[in-house]
Amino acid sequence: MYAQTVINFIKAINEADVDKIYNLMTDDHVFVDSQNNKTLGKEPMKQAWIDFYKLFPDYHLEVNEVLTKNEVVIVTGIASGTYKNLKFEEKDNSWIVPAAWKAIVKDDKIELWQIFADMSKAYEIVKRNTSTENIEG
Repeated sequence: MYAQTVINFIKAINEADVDKIYNLMTDDHVFVDSQNNKTLGKEPMKQAWIDFYKLFPDYHLEVNEVLTKNEVVIVTGIASGTYKNLKFEEKDNSWIVPAAWKAIVKDDKIELWQIFADMSKAYEIVKRNTSTENIEG
């Protein structure tokens, strides 16, 4: 039951379906990113997902293993994305990293979603492209 809720959440993430993601979060949802920054609440997270997909529209999670203990679900796998779908440009705008996610499920919804991954390449790609866009634009 708990694992299936997390799998449904990951499926919604892979489909970039922000409405499904939103509907699978509890009202008091907590998101913790790879740098331990927290976003509290379902509403702010909806906008955060919208903004994230603007940067990485093909964001994808590949699941290798799912471990469950009561309402806590741990997922291991790979996260990947391409900055604004700018593939095959003069710079490498894609990233792929091993990752793990921790979820706490409450009433068939995700109360906590926490990512464990080295997202430095993704941050570097955004920074590099943002500074280029500012110069060119």
